[in-house]
Amino acid sequence: MYITISQNETTHLAEAATVLRTATKVVALTGAGISVASGIPDFRSPGGLWTVFSPEEYATLEVFLHDPAKAWQLYRALGKVLLGKKPNPAHLALAELEQAGLVHGIITQNVDNLHQQAGSRRVFEIHGDHQHLQCLQCDLLQPAVYDHFHSSETPICPQCGFPLKPNVVLFGEAVRDLEAIHHFIADCDLLLAIGTSAQVYPAAELPSLVRRNGGSIFECNREQALTAWGYGSSTRAKNFFFQGDAEVTLPLLAAACQQHLNP
Repeated sequence: MYITISQNETTHLAEAATVLRTATKVVALTGAGISVASGIPDFRSPGGLWTVFSPEEYATLEVFLHDPAKAWQLYRALGKVLLGKKPNPAHLALAELEQAGLVHGIITQNVDNLHQQAGSRRVFEIHGDHQHLQCLQCDLLQPAVYDHFHSSETPICPQCGFPLKPNVVLFGEAVRDLEAIHHFIADCDLLLAIGTSAQVYPAAELPSLVRRNGGSIFECNREQALTAWGYGSSTRAKNFFFQGDAEVTLPLLAAACQQHLNP
């Protein structure tokens, strides 16, 4: 069972704030939807990168190894989308909740670094980050700069001469920090799922892990996804669906929590 809270109807907001404030360990799971308000479209949405660059043709490890110049057509396009983007109120609300000791960490599927820019300190990046370039030959990691995404040349490792790639997980590569994420979420009793339908592994398994442990799930999405699944037999869990844009609903929740802390 879940309770819907919309950005226009906040009747149950104080109840949700109480559940979050009294939880033992709150973890946020974020996806592309949290960054849309920052001007970063969902890759899978109409006009998104996957409609221009087929992931099977441009975003695999095999393509990079055999034709890095072709792979860099996608990397440049993505770099230009991400350059100069700033955190929106949803990112800032999460950082505020962490600073208040109410959110203990973020697991993100995004590569835009906006959580860190907003001030969040404990962030697990499942798919890596696009702010650095990596060498698969000698493990060099260096910051990405403007010219990397506006030059027609493929960046080359200054140490070994191997082509560099953004520090992101390509199809065919292992996701990052999975063991640490499983350890971190093992005792989570409230998961904030924001801007994600959590349909793709490994994000897909995380709500189920929390649910099986009797934890609550707060979903912040425009349309219901996770809360449609059900929550097992636990009578302790209180689950809420925050319907609407995360940059509106998440600051409302953060403000309600702070109101409880500072009456």
